[in-house]
Amino acid sequence: MSAQPSPQLPADLADWSASDLLEAYSRRTVSPVDVTKAVIARIEAYEPRLQALYAYDPDAAITSARESEQRWMKGGGRALDGIPATIKENIATKGTPVPLGTAARPLTPATEDAPPAARLREDGVVILAKTTMPDYGMLSSGLSSFHPLARNPWDLSKNPGGSSAGAGAAAAAGYGPFHIGTDIGGSIRLPAAWCGVFGLKPSFGRIPIDPTYYGRVAGPMTRSVRDAALMMMSLTRPDARDPMSLPYGDWPWLDLDIDIRGLKIGVMMEAGVGSPLDPEIRAAVEKAAKIFEHAGAAIEEVKPFITREMLDGLDDFWRQRAWMDIGGLSEEERARVLPYILQWAEGGKNLSGAQVYSGMNQMMVMRHAAVAATHRFDFVLSPVAPNVAYEAELASPIHDPEKPFEHIGYTVAFNMSDQPAASVNAGFTKAGLPIGLQIIGRRFDDLGVLRLSHAWEKKCPDRRPWPKL
Repeated sequence: MSAQPSPQLPADLADWSASDLLEAYSRRTVSPVDVTKAVIARIEAYEPRLQALYAYDPDAAITSARESEQRWMKGGGRALDGIPATIKENIATKGTPVPLGTAARPLTPATEDAPPAARLREDGVVILAKTTMPDYGMLSSGLSSFHPLARNPWDLSKNPGGSSAGAGAAAAAGYGPFHIGTDIGGSIRLPAAWCGVFGLKPSFGRIPIDPTYYGRVAGPMTRSVRDAALMMMSLTRPDARDPMSLPYGDWPWLDLDIDIRGLKIGVMMEAGVGSPLDPEIRAAVEKAAKIFEHAGAAIEEVKPFITREMLDGLDDFWRQRAWMDIGGLSEEERARVLPYILQWAEGGKNLSGAQVYSGMNQMMVMRHAAVAATHRFDFVLSPVAPNVAYEAELASPIHDPEKPFEHIGYTVAFNMSDQPAASVNAGFTKAGLPIGLQIIGRRFDDLGVLRLSHAWEKKCPDRRPWPKL
């Protein structure tokens, strides 16, 4: 095999989509080895400044790419054979420790691949590295006591978001086409929005995951909707380790066409609680709604439904959950936890049983409120967050552990309601920072969300070249 880029494709193989790579592999015009080497060259050029990766292993990646090349040469390429990928640090890969972003945990190698990693490996994906995350995954930032500070490739002074911080940065920087994040309150959609990439929080249970938790999902983060759809073909296969997973369905993930005419689309411009909406984000989302309306959709306002009681109750419950992990550490271990996270978690140690139960119950209250507010619509549009990327050194947009979740009002309810929700780029601020448009579907309509996201991807009026560092 030898690389022969066509004039219609990027000159650098690191910027090719997975769809284009698979076609070239099947024709034997491009080698997985050459592609992997191109991505390694990109990483080596960018990573000293971006710091998105953990457990980076270029030698193992080259070995995997050579095995893939041999399969293609023999006519036996697997479904995703030879596509470079990264996997978020908290998704276990055999032989690699899972520190969960914190210096407080022992570095014990994982004994097996978690379901998302296992599915990709089975399909021939070349795993280059894990990606960084903040302590215990409880920040919408790249700030960590264990990993170096991850940065946003659109502006290195800014945050990539989190908790899938490294995944968002790696996708935008071109560290291969495939990246997996996790999301329990916005941790795929926020970094996708702030890094200008596509991120899908699938329906709860659509992608098997281990360990499971209320609202926790894994999902693709890519430069295009089609590449995410390719990942869904693999990631959704069943795994007995997830007792909360949905029944497997052999969906036509690559059938991304949709007729917008006649769709009933809601638009939720206000979250109901939290930080005020940036005017440039408001304008971008309103413009997207107008574009869908001109394409034939019926547009209707969705009233905000998240309340202060809901968000503060969930904060209480998550604090107490975090303190169950941190409170059991020795004093020496606890001292290694990021101070912001330690201060936040300590707020849970003296909560009463009634307070914890009441906080946990807000997940169900959110669930009912989200479905009640959106069930009349085929889809709902909203901002992903009230703000764009902020200073890299901050733990959250307002950097206050007593008010940690003022930026997740648009995202968190759809974790609790099982609804699929995606972030797709809606344009850029005057300062050049990406703006995310959230597309929410009915419960379990993951393919519909991919389809409407793909339609928007073709209509977005402000498309820009990917950042070069």
